[in-house]
Formats: sequence, C-alpha cells, structure tokens
Amino acid sequence: MKRDNSRHREKYKIIGKNIRKIRKRKKLSQEELAFMVSSTRNYIGCIERGEKFASLAFFFDLATALECNINFLFEN
Repeated sequence: MKRDNSRHREKYKIIGKNIRKIRKRKKLSQEELAFMVSSTRNYIGCIERGEKFASLAFFFDLATALECNINFLFEN
C-alpha cells in the first residue's frame, strides 16, 4: 500500500528549502552535493522542491556532507 504524503507536503518543502539554503551558503551545486552523498542531481532537486522525501539515513548523509546539525534540516 502506498503512503499518502500529501498532508506532509509543506513540511517537505520547508526541509528542502533548508537544504537548499545550506547548500548555497556552502557554494555547492546540486551535482556536487549529489556526488558527496552518492545520489543524483535530479534527486537532490526533487528533495529541495519537496517533491520527494528521503530516508532518515539519507538526511544524516546530507547533514554530514553539508557539515551541519541534522536538526537544522527540520527547523521551520
């Protein structure tokens, strides 16, 4: 059974904006970040736009690559 994530869409967008903000502050492209976490530029873009939601393990990888506390990714 597929989960309906539509009720969390706004939360996903906030998380994506936080990731984008840190990535740009670090002057990283989506492609560079994707390489750092063994992903694709397209997937990073989808996460930043709130279209996809990654696993908690993937968010830990992102936080490590961005050199930030994982809690910042989930802040409003």
